[in-house]
Amino acid sequence: MTAPTTEASKTSEPAGADRPLLITIDGPAGAGKTTISRMLAARLDYDYIDTGALYRAVALAATEAGIAGDDDDGLAKLCSALTLGFRRQGDTLRLISNGRDVSDLIRTPELTMQASAISARPVVRLYLLTVQRELGANKKAVFEGRDMGTVVFPEADVKFFLDADLEIRAKRRFNELRADERVALSEVQRQMAERDRNDSTRTLAPLKPAQDAIRIDSTVMNRETVLRRMLTVVSAAAKPSK
Repeated sequence: MTAPTTEASKTSEPAGADRPLLITIDGPAGAGKTTISRMLAARLDYDYIDTGALYRAVALAATEAGIAGDDDDGLAKLCSALTLGFRRQGDTLRLISNGRDVSDLIRTPELTMQASAISARPVVRLYLLTVQRELGANKKAVFEGRDMGTVVFPEADVKFFLDADLEIRAKRRFNELRADERVALSEVQRQMAERDRNDSTRTLAPLKPAQDAIRIDSTVMNRETVLRRMLTVVSAAAKPSK
């Protein structure tokens, strides 16, 4: 198995400069994690790592290979031959799976549910745990996911847990879907509630805030307000120790 890489280079910080941080943003689907994580990373000039995309890439590869979501032996063989990587394109990182850009192929509702099921398999989580930790080795990164602050990076410098009411999250996701993929709002909310239940009740790495995470409810907050609050926390954490 090959861990993904990014083309962003990180240099050592000069004496007295703000120290580089590893930042995690966890939370359920539709809470605004992707938008806020991208904004925060851009403001800080950090790498933005969408860890959900990694699970979706595994789910896509499994689907195309005809491997069932509960076939651990099949998934193990798949992961051992899977090469994932991030390639910079303009201001974004594109996800490359075995040499193919799958960034747009992994954003369907069906694959979302498949990724949720596959993410509960220990063999997949073990593979991506190594991948993610290698990506975060040099810090200066914002990791978005569901267990970043609890399992993958329990010693992260700053941890956020972003949440919002289910109805609001479903409306946001509904509006994000492309016209040719759009389903009824009620179905989006039903799928989201099912995914919340699956993610929060699974035995392995359930969705929950880390004990030291800063919780932010974005139900009635716009993205700029959320970003300002996060930047205040990050700025304080980045100051070098005296």
